[in-house]
Amino acid sequence: MTDPAPNDQPSRAEILAFARNALDQDPGNAYAWSLLGVSLRGAGRLPAAIAAHWRGLELDPHDGKIWSNLGNALMDAGRLDEALVAHAQATTLDPGDALFRFNRLVAQRRAGDFHGSLESSDVLEGLDPDNIAVAWERALVRLQLGDYATGFRDYGARRHLSSFYISSLPGEEWDGRPLNGRRIFLASEQGFGDALLVARYVAQVKALGGHVVYQYHPELRQVLHGLPADEFHVRGAPFPDYDVWLFQMDLPVVLGARTDNLPPPVSLHVPDASRVKMAALIGACPPGILRVGIVWSGRVTFGENNLRATSLDAFMRLAELPSVRLYSLQKDGPSAELDDPDTQRLVTPLGPHLDDFADTAAAIELLDLVVMTDSSVAHLTASLGKPVWNLVQHVPYWIYGHRNDRTPWYPTMRLFRQGADRDWNKVFMRVAEALHREAWLRGL
Repeated sequence: MTDPAPNDQPSRAEILAFARNALDQDPGNAYAWSLLGVSLRGAGRLPAAIAAHWRGLELDPHDGKIWSNLGNALMDAGRLDEALVAHAQATTLDPGDALFRFNRLVAQRRAGDFHGSLESSDVLEGLDPDNIAVAWERALVRLQLGDYATGFRDYGARRHLSSFYISSLPGEEWDGRPLNGRRIFLASEQGFGDALLVARYVAQVKALGGHVVYQYHPELRQVLHGLPADEFHVRGAPFPDYDVWLFQMDLPVVLGARTDNLPPPVSLHVPDASRVKMAALIGACPPGILRVGIVWSGRVTFGENNLRATSLDAFMRLAELPSVRLYSLQKDGPSAELDDPDTQRLVTPLGPHLDDFADTAAAIELLDLVVMTDSSVAHLTASLGKPVWNLVQHVPYWIYGHRNDRTPWYPTMRLFRQGADRDWNKVFMRVAEALHREAWLRGL
């Protein structure tokens, strides 16, 4: 048997068929077992994938490919310590294999071994100097460590990844110099949360003397109505006329962001119509009640949403607390967890009534606190100056750093960090204790 040709990029179904056929012919084919594991991993069947890789290693414990494949499956399953051991074994067996090294550095970053990941990236620079994904991984680690000066140097590597929709725009890219009346197009590139995060820099751009053309997500148009932009340009429309351009996520780079010089979050606009709508739904606050908004999932299309999200059931621990009432701000597919009418007696579902971020912002204004797993609503809440408890995965988005319970980007945000075991139960135990204390401090 020969492996599928590497340049053919076989589909998951083709790999699965190849592995099954090979095992039918020879159950002792070690690498066919690992290919089966690769297919199972792609289908989300991680326990079976891990077992298949181990079956391959029983037959050939010296095959670095199998160890590396096993490490990837273990990493997805959250068994991070075991994943690191598997990847270390792969690189020990074949120190010169660039792919093994890359898989290892990704696992090191996701496990929180940031210094190990940087060491691996240094080795990879010699083995595979043209691999742009190495620079991207290094950027994520440096930013996570708060080393913005070095981290942002590599941050532009994201443009050359296959997952990035466009690497540049026509014309001159702005380098931060005074604009002197030129038209600058600030192009949107990522999600809602990132747009809210860096909108704080638009005022600095305007102060440099330009005509600011700001590209926006339609869902954010109303809350960003107060930005000091000269023109608003909806995402998806043909590009406007401009003299220079910049991707919005490069604003911190060009304007020299450091952890000690970040401008405050952007001031959001909440329309009166949304306030009236939410006030009618939520009603007046009964005396002695702490009103808490909850969100348990971001957009399911986000690649790592399974790492940052949890379930409604996890939040039900908070409904046990006296004087605490829960209001769901959850939208889209995960909101179906709230369809049960008995659960709705315990958690008020606001999601079906939230047409855009303006409605969500108006609802948040009427709540005392938002407790949630990380998504754009965390950026929205903190930009409104409301307290938000953000429950973040073991290695979260880089703006949250890697330790402490605060982020310099949002003064009203408190972080509850998942441990290396990625156990949400422990996080919710701490949150429940803190929420009980919050209610007591408020005399509820």
